[in-house]
Amino acid sequence: MPKVRKNIYDVLRGSFLTDESAFKNWRIIIFIVLLLLMMISGAHDADKKVVKISELHKKRIALREAYIASETLLMQMKMESNIRQKAKEIGLFPTHTPPTKIRVISKKE
Repeated sequence: MPKVRKNIYDVLRGSFLTDESAFKNWRIIIFIVLLLLMMISGAHDADKKVVKISELHKKRIALREAYIASETLLMQMKMESNIRQKAKEIGLFPTHTPPTKIRVISKKE
């Protein structure tokens, strides 16, 4: 039991970082710290990408809504009743006689 207490006490004091075999411990600690920094950096990059994807998704939804609204407006403008009403406002009325075909016959010389 006293050996276990001594080992725990040495770890708490940090003597494993200052004794003769400390160089091996420092290499492992530095390696682990570098791995942790890379992992944190990767997590931050992933979070940035998630935020960017969310913004682009919202923008896509807004553009789709604008497209649908403009398409609806165009469909209403193309309706025959709306065209007749606008033509009536500027003084044009539909004809009561059907149109006639004009035939052009070219004579070859």
